[in-house]
Amino acid sequence: MRYLTAIKSQILAAALIITVTTAWAQTAKKEVADNVMQKIYEEVKTPFKYGMVLTPADNSQKMDCPTVFRKNNQWYMTYLIFNGRGYETWLANSKDLLNWKQLGRIMSFSDTTDWDSNQKAGYPALQDTKWGGNYELQKYQNKYWMSYFGGHDRGYEKGLLSISVAFTEKDPSVAHEWQRLGKPVLMATDSNVQWWDNHTLYKETVIWDKTNSLGHPFIMYYNANGDSVNKKRGAERIGMAFSDDMVTWKRAEKNPILNHNIGITGDPYLQKIGDVWVMFYFGAFWKDKGGAFNRFACSYDLTNWTEWKGDDLIQSSEPYDNMFAHKSCVIKYEGVVYHFYCAVNKADQRGIAVATSKDMGKSLVSFVAPPPSKAKKN
Repeated sequence: MRYLTAIKSQILAAALIITVTTAWAQTAKKEVADNVMQKIYEEVKTPFKYGMVLTPADNSQKMDCPTVFRKNNQWYMTYLIFNGRGYETWLANSKDLLNWKQLGRIMSFSDTTDWDSNQKAGYPALQDTKWGGNYELQKYQNKYWMSYFGGHDRGYEKGLLSISVAFTEKDPSVAHEWQRLGKPVLMATDSNVQWWDNHTLYKETVIWDKTNSLGHPFIMYYNANGDSVNKKRGAERIGMAFSDDMVTWKRAEKNPILNHNIGITGDPYLQKIGDVWVMFYFGAFWKDKGGAFNRFACSYDLTNWTEWKGDDLIQSSEPYDNMFAHKSCVIKYEGVVYHFYCAVNKADQRGIAVATSKDMGKSLVSFVAPPPSKAKKN
């Protein structure tokens, strides 16, 4: 009996060790090690600024928020144009990722009483997230999808801005008006709104997790402004929402997932490198860091994120981006990394620029002459 008791004790001890070790490994896996973070940085860094690739036709417009996808062996970019009234979503085309041609609007102002008549800032959804993959948009229910934030008020991000979705059964590489759901799916006035997103909702990225690792196939990462005491003074943070059908969305319980408590942490864009999820995002006006700049964070489980503590991926350094260099869309194609971003100069001109991992030369695209009142500032 003593031998049986001893054997049972050894088995129980071994089982306990296995259980503790497994639990420790699962906990440890939530953190991405420093050496892995360094490898990711070396993989995604783009030290060569090619320059501007899209600029407004005149100073009445500002371009913003690039998202690049691939279709029929060519490249396409959605981006925003603000013209004083609000945001519209546009489409451009390129054969080489450096030379771009505008194609037209895909979400336009609507002269109606629609909730989103004056603001439609769109971002293609369900893109292939594999690093160096095909970067194509995937169909769900025979439709291509786009998330966007919209609003009724005129002006630069004025009024109540809420998140909704749009879709099309047509070719996303052809400029045409996408069909909108007709109502918001997330609002700062929702009864279940959380403390961090109770004022304004902004940019979002929606991925398709076909493993349902978080219990739902569709995951939205979005940045929002809010505060538990005074929502108007709140910082911008990044959080998550889930959906089973792309139409009905539910906020994650553990929000926000990226938070610097001051300034902006926003505009998430995701890629998967090996077994590591990489979230590219921008920061601005942090307590220990001024200006605007592009950063990244990494995760194994899409929920727990380890932030990169090293150099910025993109920061202001050139005349065309000497005010702000921010808002990422990063892809890898044929061994070259392309980091598209919004460049803003001191004359407050705003357009789309790109930096690369390999020296690709210098762009000949530039802003038009700034207004005389702002020329000296630049």
